[in-house]
Amino acid sequence: MFKQIKQLFSSFSEQPSMMQEHDLKTAIAALLIEVMRADSEQQADELQTLALTLKKYFNLSDEDVAQLTEQAGESLDEAIDYFQFSKQINAQCSAEQRIEIIELLWRLAYADGELDPQEEYVIRRVASLLYVTHEDFIAAKLAATKLS
Repeated sequence: MFKQIKQLFSSFSEQPSMMQEHDLKTAIAALLIEVMRADSEQQADELQTLALTLKKYFNLSDEDVAQLTEQAGESLDEAIDYFQFSKQINAQCSAEQRIEIIELLWRLAYADGELDPQEEYVIRRVASLLYVTHEDFIAAKLAATKLS
């Protein structure tokens, strides 16, 4: 029994180091994937928008996008919250860049032609973690709808 308790506590102490392993690309990709997964239906339009967004935003090849998507998906599966991803973004991005990331999330949410309430919920939570004001949150949403 003591061995199990010790393992439990050691897993908690290992978690912060895992949080620091995420780079900016993985953090952004994971949040994009979370928006895509939010409505429980992965549409071809969403997958295509995800790939194009990562390709354009990070100047990646198709192979790099596939690898990043797989890595970010695995990180997301292991995550218990969005903090580990938002922490990296907050540390490395300006306020304008964080607003741009929220706009990317909105574009992905609208990629299938309709906004699911769960997608909006995820974006709202992420915007809060990225310290994006409500005014900028709405402006990013409007900018994304104009491009959709």
